[in-house]
Amino acid sequence: MDFNEEQIERYSRHILLEEVGVEGQEKLLNSKVLIIGTGGLGAPAAMYLAAAGIGTIGLVDGDEVDLSNLQRQIIHQTSDVGKLKVQSGKETINAINPDVKVITYNEFATSENILDIIKDQDYDFILDGTDNFPAKFLINDACVLAKKPFSHAGIIRFQGQLTTYIPDNGTPCYRCIFQSPPPAGVVPTCREAGVIGAMGGIIGTLQAMEAIKYLLGLGTTLAGYLLTYDALKMEFKKIKVNHNKKCGVCGDNPTIDTLIDYEQAACDLKTGKLG
Repeated sequence: MDFNEEQIERYSRHILLEEVGVEGQEKLLNSKVLIIGTGGLGAPAAMYLAAAGIGTIGLVDGDEVDLSNLQRQIIHQTSDVGKLKVQSGKETINAINPDVKVITYNEFATSENILDIIKDQDYDFILDGTDNFPAKFLINDACVLAKKPFSHAGIIRFQGQLTTYIPDNGTPCYRCIFQSPPPAGVVPTCREAGVIGAMGGIIGTLQAMEAIKYLLGLGTTLAGYLLTYDALKMEFKKIKVNHNKKCGVCGDNPTIDTLIDYEQAACDLKTGKLG
C-alpha cells in the first residue's frame, strides 16, 4: 500500500524500527484484532492497538458505561456514562486514529454467538478482556475450536496474569492450565474484591504487545508461559506451563466439541444481580 504523508508521520517511530519498517506497518494496517470486553483490560489494549495502526478492531461488550468503570477503563470518559461501551470505545479509537475501522458488537459473548463474531471479520488475533471465569473458558474453547490465537489476561486487587495461545504449535490453552471454572462464589471477582486501576493498564498493554508481536512475527510470545505480576512487590514471574495431553478441548482425545455457558459467578455489588 502507498502511505500518505500523514501516515508516514503518524507511524514514523514504527517505520524507524528495523524489526517493523514500512512492511511491518503495512501488516498492522491489514490486521484484524477482536477485543472481547471493553473494560479494565480491553480499554488500554484497544487504545494502544488503535495508536499502533491495527486496521480493523472489533469490540464486543453488551454493557453501558458506569461511573465506577472510570477508575480503570480509560477508553471511556465521564461524559460517556450511560452510553454503550462499544460506542464509547469506537469514538475514542477513531479520535486516536481515523485509519482504524471499528466493528462493534453490542452484546455479551455467549456459546451461541461467539463463533459467529470471531468469523465475522475472520479476525487474526483475539484478546480476552473479560472479568469472569465463565467468559474466559468460553473464549478459550471458542478460539481453540476455531483455531484462532488469543491472549488471556486477568486482574484482581494488586495482581495480574496473562498467557498467549497459538494454535497448531503444541502450546497449552487456558484450560490446560486451569482445567475448569471454579465453583460459583469460591473465587472473588474484581467487583467483589476490588482492583487497583493502573493494573488494567499494565496487563492490558502487555496483551496489546502480545498481539502486535504475533501479527509481526517478532520476538517470543507468552505461548507456553504464564506471566504473573504482583504490583505490591513490583515482581514479575514467568512460569513455564506444558500442554496437557488430557485437556478436554485441545488434548489428544478432546471431549469438548461444542460450546457451553458456565454459571456466571460474578456479583454486581451495586444491583445485586449476577453478570
